[in-house]
Amino acid sequence: MKKGFAACELFYGGCVTRSKGFEMNRYLWILGVVMLLQGASPAGSAESLIREEDHLTLERCLDIAVRNQPAILQYYYTAQVSEALLGQARAGYYPQLDVTATYNQYNAISRQNDPHSPITQYGYEYGGNNVALKQKIYDFGKREANVDVARLNRQAALSDVENQIATVVNNVKTAYYGVLSTKRALAVHREALDQYRQQLDQARLFFESGKKPKYDVTTAEVNLSSAQVKLIQAESDFDNAWVQLNNAMGYDGSARYSIEDMPAPGVYPVDEQAALERAYQKRSDLQSLMIQKASAERAVEAAKRDYFPSLDASAGYDFAGSQTPLSQGWNAGVALSWNLFKGLSTKKEIEKAAANLKVVEARIAGLKLLIRQEIKKARLDIKKAKETIANAEVQVRQATDNLELASLRYKTGLGTPLDVTNATVSYSNAKLTQIAAIYQFYTAVANVEKAMGNR
Repeated sequence: MKKGFAACELFYGGCVTRSKGFEMNRYLWILGVVMLLQGASPAGSAESLIREEDHLTLERCLDIAVRNQPAILQYYYTAQVSEALLGQARAGYYPQLDVTATYNQYNAISRQNDPHSPITQYGYEYGGNNVALKQKIYDFGKREANVDVARLNRQAALSDVENQIATVVNNVKTAYYGVLSTKRALAVHREALDQYRQQLDQARLFFESGKKPKYDVTTAEVNLSSAQVKLIQAESDFDNAWVQLNNAMGYDGSARYSIEDMPAPGVYPVDEQAALERAYQKRSDLQSLMIQKASAERAVEAAKRDYFPSLDASAGYDFAGSQTPLSQGWNAGVALSWNLFKGLSTKKEIEKAAANLKVVEARIAGLKLLIRQEIKKARLDIKKAKETIANAEVQVRQATDNLELASLRYKTGLGTPLDVTNATVSYSNAKLTQIAAIYQFYTAVANVEKAMGNR
């Protein structure tokens, strides 16, 4: 999968104008991805991708998602539509060949003394065949502009496919970290439940021996019930996290599998300006809009070409007559057509194309603001998570010592149930804060990578 994602990186950079070889390689690469998707057969395919008791890494989950997520396939078929439209636009470079066959029978019902009545010619059969060849010679660049528009639209559609793949990858990462986070949080709640059970057992022993009042037992029972409710919520969160991961991967099977935990968070320096420049170069959604802008500019030019004439050539061969053998003849010629007035249709078409261009420009400006915001937010989230992790480590250490002391004091009869309860709550909260910060760090890293156009 690493090689596959390395290949993905190649298609994020570059300008709007790219070589034909590069475009074809890019198209073939995406075609290869979708062939994998089609081979995976989204409706029930994941059964073969995930087996019972599998242990999946993050890379494996990403591979399954790219192969199996129907959302990617939708964008690919949209790109196929753009490819077909490009073929239609290129049809203007080729001649048109038409074959026509006609048969008419003329019958007169009545005749008058009108010497010029055409009905006097009725009462015969007439047939004909025609082969016509037409070729546009020159239309002052309108044909070329339309082909450019279609080609750029195809490039934009391919960038949309890449952007959807990046979105799926980010969704899988987020869901993956969510499973790991809720799994460890569930372990903390189970540990807290064990602590309250031990407290209840100790309180009962003290009460039965007459060393502590019934209040201690009641307090311990209340704490245990509260911990059970929190455990139920933690179990539900854990189950929902699995559902989100399966949905992110496009997996609808029933196989039970496990996932590998992440290593301890490391250092992840992010320079905002460098990240912003990288995003402007590599973000596939921004690249799509830049290509759409170029397409809109060419669409304006194509609309203006309606003010110019069109030069066409034609040739034909005819077989016609009222009896066999039919008369034969051929014709050839050129025609210059110039529509001088179309009820302001051309003017309005130009205004429409220019307005579409402004729409795309506004979307580009809005996306750039969003990219800057995403990078800023992700950087702040990384900073916050790292600082929280460092502080939480100290809190966990202190809370652990405090819980041990409170439990020991209660067992020796010196402490109160409230001391144990407060210590247990502080310990659980410190652990939960640490766990949340760890996976918030990984989520923030995934978000800044996506914001920069990486995977």
